[in-house]
Amino acid sequence: MSTMLLLNGPNLGILGRREPAIYGTDTLADIEQAVADEVSEQGWKVLSLQRDSEGELVSAIHEHGPDSVGAVVNPGALMIAGWSLRDALASYEHPWIEVHLSNVWAREQFRHESIIAPLASGLVVGLGAYGYRLAARALLHVTGASR
Repeated sequence: MSTMLLLNGPNLGILGRREPAIYGTDTLADIEQAVADEVSEQGWKVLSLQRDSEGELVSAIHEHGPDSVGAVVNPGALMIAGWSLRDALASYEHPWIEVHLSNVWAREQFRHESIIAPLASGLVVGLGAYGYRLAARALLHVTGASR
């Protein structure tokens, strides 16, 4: 069985109660289940990791990356200045999709540029929790796993 990484950065562990007007009411557990449902038909399992520390996310990529087939990554605020996360993703040998719950371009100016997006296979923004499902579908597509 192939393993897909689902990586979530700082503050995403409190989804459901964190600014629901911006991030919605789905919890990270809800999102994890939706992503698992999306990829299960292809025989993939999901390894979901949420870390508030950039270094822990980097370690997770190094530890689990070689055994995975791809990833969906919501870096949270690390999209702005997560240089060590960017370097870890640059060395990740599989496709990955960047996802954001909110439309970052409709928000504050400092959120308008992701330093990791140029490395991603694709980007999904502004569709709330449903964006994770779309990112998982996109990952299946770019890896050739979708039927």
